[in-house]
Amino acid sequence: MDTIPAGRSDQRLPIYQRLKDTFVHRITQGEWTPAHPIPSETQLSADFGVSVGTVRRAIEDMVQEGFLLRTQGKGTYVRRADFGNALMRFFRYTDTTGTPLRPRSKMLSVTPAPAQASINKRLQIEPSAPLLQLLRLRLIADTPMLHEEIFVSRAAFAPLLSIPLADFGDLLYPLYETACGHRVFRATETLRFEHAPDTIAQHLGVAPGEPIAVIERLAIGLDGHPLEWRRSVGLARQFTYSIELQ
Repeated sequence: MDTIPAGRSDQRLPIYQRLKDTFVHRITQGEWTPAHPIPSETQLSADFGVSVGTVRRAIEDMVQEGFLLRTQGKGTYVRRADFGNALMRFFRYTDTTGTPLRPRSKMLSVTPAPAQASINKRLQIEPSAPLLQLLRLRLIADTPMLHEEIFVSRAAFAPLLSIPLADFGDLLYPLYETACGHRVFRATETLRFEHAPDTIAQHLGVAPGEPIAVIERLAIGLDGHPLEWRRSVGLARQFTYSIELQ
């Protein structure tokens, strides 16, 4: 029979909370992955010697907090974060018929970079810790729509240096997980407007000083530690945002 490890969470907490902490630990350690359903509530109840109701409460909390996802008729899975369409909240591209278009990604470079005080602080790593800088474009056909500058810890993401640029694909977060063992769980974003500096203007094919929308994202791992900081830039004239208020 499994036990709820002492020291992993406060022993004064209710059993369901300590059980939840143990389940989260299994996710962060890669024992439970999105590829397969987690054990059934009945199995977990038997494994840990607790009631099915206690297991169910722990799992329901994890579903509400975004760790797990219930799939009707298939079981409960570790939730995989999907931010592939996140920027489309702000930049909506369509063809002449109004059909939505999704940009493809082109990785420009992945290079070692020195520590940067502001970036290291955001990533909560040592002030002198070296970084990796990733530069990429989002294009529709061959027209650049977005420019992205991304920073991660060099120590944590060193395997990215050995991957050919053509093999990065459109989504980075699955690659972070498979190549580096780091899974993005959530992210926060901030938005502002600026004028394009020379380098950004050149990448986007516009004149310097063109109004741009800047979206900065901090991606957070399962353990609550920041994994990635990125800056995505697109033309302000292509920016749109809508929200339903109730």
